[in-house]
Amino acid sequence: MSESLAEALPKEQARVREIVAIYDTVPGGALAAFIMRSSLAEAEKAAAAGDVVSMARAYEDLKGYEL
Repeated sequence: MSESLAEALPKEQARVREIVAIYDTVPGGALAAFIMRSSLAEAEKAAAAGDVVSMARAYEDLKGYEL
């Protein structure tokens, strides 16, 4: 059974928060961490507003972050 966006987005947010924590410890990682935090803020804003289109956009954005 596939996850709904309402289930998948918080998991993706948690995953990216873990990546941000790692980038915070890496010399030169501040810019990447800042960009990821901006994406996380947009995801939180979309979820709080219940804006499904923005939530989907934020989910896809967050999926792009890797170590």
